[in-house]
Amino acid sequence: MPKARTCAYCGSLIEPGTGLMYVTKRGHIYWFCSSKCFKNFVKLRRNPAKVTWVRKKRAGVI
Repeated sequence: MPKARTCAYCGSLIEPGTGLMYVTKRGHIYWFCSSKCFKNFVKLRRNPAKVTWVRKKRAGVI
């Protein structure tokens, strides 16, 4: 049975067979649920604690 993973940025569950895996040069593995989370974390280097939609999603409001 495939593992259910969580997004490294927003914390939502990623269904098996979906999502995006990013491996750094140091060997850290990050899983993202969407390209929106990937771009905010990797390319734009935004802190998830300061982004309002992420805080609402982690709190269960969205």
